[in-house]
Amino acid sequence: MRAVAGGDADRPQPPFGRDGWHHRGRDLAPGNNSLRPNTKAPLAETLKLNGYSTAQFGKCHEVPVWQSSPMGPFDAWPTGSGFEYFYGFIGGEDNQWYPALYEGTSAVEPPKTPEEGYHLTEDLADHAIGWVRSQKALMPDKPFFMYFAPGATHAPHHVPKEWIDRYQGQFAHGWDRQRELTFARQKELGVIPADAGLTERHAEIPAWDDMAEELKPVLEREMEIYAGFMSHTDHHVGLLLDAIEQLGVMDDTLIYVIIGDNGASAEGTHQARTTR
Repeated sequence: MRAVAGGDADRPQPPFGRDGWHHRGRDLAPGNNSLRPNTKAPLAETLKLNGYSTAQFGKCHEVPVWQSSPMGPFDAWPTGSGFEYFYGFIGGEDNQWYPALYEGTSAVEPPKTPEEGYHLTEDLADHAIGWVRSQKALMPDKPFFMYFAPGATHAPHHVPKEWIDRYQGQFAHGWDRQRELTFARQKELGVIPADAGLTERHAEIPAWDDMAEELKPVLEREMEIYAGFMSHTDHHVGLLLDAIEQLGVMDDTLIYVIIGDNGASAEGTHQARTTR
């Protein structure tokens, strides 16, 4: 299983397991045309051919734009890349309340509305839990490979309000102080070496103290929303891991958790003027 708690970069990404291959549709350099060479085998395909059940849930940004139609071609879709089951969306980002979902290669509607409590991350986790339970019930001796990649915490930042409210007022000190606190916490947890040094703030990033006072509440709110989005995602990844634990296969399951992106989104600007 690979549990991914953060969205990938805002462009088509190379599927994991393909060494040395990158692609960006607008580039003409060899290897950067968003097409998978037939000399590169997706990891899911290799595992499937070696006896694994395979499934992908969430974001799939490996499909060239001109192949993302529901009429195909589907060679680069998850079910054409070694995954026996797929439930998620095609592209770099999607609405967390009203996503454009696919099951396999068929468009499907979300099971309920936001007013009824729908959120994409929760839906993906529910489907992933259901799949792994079925897999272990019907094929208990067969290993599985699951790729779980929620749209979070990529834009758009759509988060249930109660998760945002947990962080109200916790970022009033601003981003300069926050990076110091985060750095110290990472040392405490052993994520980074105890003798690591915090880099200087980049010259292109303004100091928190230099930001206009009337803008600071907006920027604080953005940080609260992002933190709530991450916590909400972490919670539902945790429910998936709990399900694996309950099935009694945790000790035989290798889990990779990857949280990351290319960095902060530039669309909002320093003035928080635009969103995606």
